[in-house]
Amino acid sequence: MTMTRGRIGQAVLLGIWLCMTMSALADDDRWVVLGGDIAETVAALDATDRLVGRDDTSLYPDEVVALPSVGYLRRLSAESVLSLKPDHILASDDAAPAETLDQLRAAGVSVEVIESPDTLSSIPGKVKAVAGTLSLDARGRELIASLDHEIEALAALPELPATRAMFILSHGGMTPMVAGRDTAAQEMLETVGLENAFSGMEGYKPVGAEALARQAPQLVLISRRGLDALGGEDALWAMPGLDMTPAGRDKRLLVVDDQGLLGFGPRTPSLLLALRERLDALLAGDDTALLEREAPPWT
Repeated sequence: MTMTRGRIGQAVLLGIWLCMTMSALADDDRWVVLGGDIAETVAALDATDRLVGRDDTSLYPDEVVALPSVGYLRRLSAESVLSLKPDHILASDDAAPAETLDQLRAAGVSVEVIESPDTLSSIPGKVKAVAGTLSLDARGRELIASLDHEIEALAALPELPATRAMFILSHGGMTPMVAGRDTAAQEMLETVGLENAFSGMEGYKPVGAEALARQAPQLVLISRRGLDALGGEDALWAMPGLDMTPAGRDKRLLVVDDQGLLGFGPRTPSLLLALRERLDALLAGDDTALLEREAPPWT
C-alpha cells in the first residue's frame, strides 16, 4: 500500500512538472499576429511579449508597432512570415491569400484563424477565441465582462436628433471614397445614432459633386491619416460639391481614430462611447466637440 501511494504521489508530481514545463515552453513559442483587431486583442490580454511579428494593419499599441512587419494583411508571402521563424500564426480571417496560409501550414507552422466580422457584437467572441488560443481564458473573461458592459451602454443610448453623416476613407495615393452600406463605417455611424447619408450605395466608392449635394450630409467624419492625405482641412472643404452640403457650409468635421473605431477590437466600444459624447456636445452647440480626443485606454 505504501509503495502504491508513493508511486501515485510520484505520478502526480510528474504530471504537475510536465504541465508546468509545457506551459513554460508554450510561453516561449514565437507568434506572428495578422490583423489589427487581433493584434489589439492580444495586447488587451497583456500577451504582446509572445509576439515576434505583425502585419501592416496592426498599428496599435506602440509595442505592436515596434515589431517587424511581414507585409500587408491581404497580400502576404510565406517567405516574409517564415523569415521570423514563427511557431504559430494568429490571423484575422481577412488574411490572404489562402495559398500563403497553406504554405505556412505545410512548413510546420500552426495557423489559427479568428473570425473577424466588422460588427460590435462580434468583439467578445474575438476576445474569447484569441484568449482560448493563447490559454488566457481567465483574462479573457475579465475583458469580455468589461466589453459587455460598454456594449450594453451603447445599446441603451437615447436617440439623437436626425443627423445625416458621411465617412470619408482616404489614404496617400488613393482617390477619396465615401462609405456606403455593408461597411465598418456604417456600423460605426449607426451605433452612435447617426444616419449614413450614403447608405443607398454599397461599399466604399468615390462620389461626385452632384451626389454630395443631393445626399446633403450635415457632418463629415474622417481619420487624422485621411485628413493629412487630403492635404488638411482646407483641402477637404475644397472637394467639389462639399461646399454645397450643410456640413461644408457649417464646417462640421469630426476627426476620428479609424483604426480603433473601424477595427472592431477591444478599444472600439469605449471609442464609440467617447464619439457619442462628442456628438451629444456638438449637437448641443458645443463646438469644442469638434476637437480630437485622445483614445481611451482599455478598461
